[in-house]
Amino acid sequence: MATRVDIDRMLELVGDGAVLVDVLPSALFEEVHLPGARSLPLATMTRADLEEYDRGHPIVLYCFDQH
Repeated sequence: MATRVDIDRMLELVGDGAVLVDVLPSALFEEVHLPGARSLPLATMTRADLEEYDRGHPIVLYCFDQH
């Protein structure tokens, strides 16, 4: 189940071991991303990509939209 969190909660989750996933395009990920984040571009994401993640473990997905 998806839940929107603020930055303080995100830092708490990541501090507790949550996986941090950036869903922006790979080129943007290479330019700037949060430390420790994995790249999983939303535009090319498949069900198979998601199968590597443990559904019982927190995952924080994030992106940035300057527009």
